[in-house]
Amino acid sequence: MDILVMVGQLILGLTILVGLHELGHMLTAKWFGMRVEKYAIGFPPKVLSKQIGETEYMIGAIPLGGFVKITGMIDESLDTAAMSAEPQPYEFRAKPAWQRLIVMMGGIIVNVITGIVIFILLAHQYGEPYLPANEVKYGVVPNELGQQMGFRTGDKIVKINGQPFENFDDIYDPNVLLGKDAYYTVNRNGQEVNIPIPADLMDKMADNKDQLRFVEIILPFEVGKVLPGKPAAKAGLEPGDKIVKVGNTETPYFHNLQQALLANKGKATPLTVDRNGQLLNLTAEIDEEGKLGFERKPLLHYSIKDYTLAEAIPAGTEKAFSIITTNIKGFAKIFRGEASASKSLSGPIGIAQVFGDTFSWHNFWFITGMLSMVLAFMNFLPIPALDGGHVMFLTYEMVSGQKPSDKFLENAQKVGMVLLLGLMAFAIFNDVFKLIF
Repeated sequence: MDILVMVGQLILGLTILVGLHELGHMLTAKWFGMRVEKYAIGFPPKVLSKQIGETEYMIGAIPLGGFVKITGMIDESLDTAAMSAEPQPYEFRAKPAWQRLIVMMGGIIVNVITGIVIFILLAHQYGEPYLPANEVKYGVVPNELGQQMGFRTGDKIVKINGQPFENFDDIYDPNVLLGKDAYYTVNRNGQEVNIPIPADLMDKMADNKDQLRFVEIILPFEVGKVLPGKPAAKAGLEPGDKIVKVGNTETPYFHNLQQALLANKGKATPLTVDRNGQLLNLTAEIDEEGKLGFERKPLLHYSIKDYTLAEAIPAGTEKAFSIITTNIKGFAKIFRGEASASKSLSGPIGIAQVFGDTFSWHNFWFITGMLSMVLAFMNFLPIPALDGGHVMFLTYEMVSGQKPSDKFLENAQKVGMVLLLGLMAFAIFNDVFKLIF
């Protein structure tokens, strides 16, 4: 069932984004009087099809893309049989270069608008929940990666790149992690200490998904939802309980509890529990992973930044474009050799995992908005067979006044298709490799 939820969200998200992307191409083409032969979401074999006027509208069985077939255009179909004849007024190749450029940019523009609209509506509807940095009163506890970076238990992060910050999660902002010469400042026993962010931090995080948050908050907590059938339920734990001891080890904070449970994994262990001010003695069979099976309830005060519609417009727009800048920084690190392509790139399996195995509309639209901006960015890359490749050749034509030959465009399309198929195969193999190993 969990896999179906992930796959279902992936297919729904891609269907929406691909459908809108190709709609951008089709509407601009029809606007300029070009004949659109086919509008397809998904790739063949054909599942559904309907002819309306000059255009066949199709849904394919492979939901990993889509396409629009415009008469007189050399595209991924490589249908060049009619290119030797004289151009007809309704053909793509018969139109001025500036019109063809707008058609090729149509899908990218629609994806950018879609991403912006999604983030504006999310900001207006849900606001922005965040943990104020001043709520982290007890400091942080680093995991192995955090210790390698230079963090110590009890450090209080007070600045990012020399500047105070309000939202604690800003320490994980990709723009911070991907920044050049970025660093944190911590208060350690009354003294300020700078901790540089390693250039290869994203690679190290990708090596171990459990290390994604290199520091955790020293967190006072109580028991939240108790999962049925798990050791916590069998031991008699209830929501609102505070576990003050595991065996003889005191557990005032969540990381103390985690350490104590791991030390007693697979064992029947006494627990001391504070329930409404009364101490109870329980016994739990801690599982082999060192877990009891309950959701923690942090005893911290979260804030929500609410946005009016007028405020949500710039906030959502900034959020949308920050995803593009993050991608640019990520590619720059790959080209500089500071990050590995195999660890940074994901295919459909990786994207499905990002959606997760539980469904919420907020999470779905947030990830769909991210993918819309990523799709726009990737399609703008100057690779033949992508929209950006067509834009590159059309820009050359407009600047030089010379149109590349149909034979050149056909060969460039073939090269681009080989590159894209190779990249897709690499991404899928990379997903499977990471899943297995």
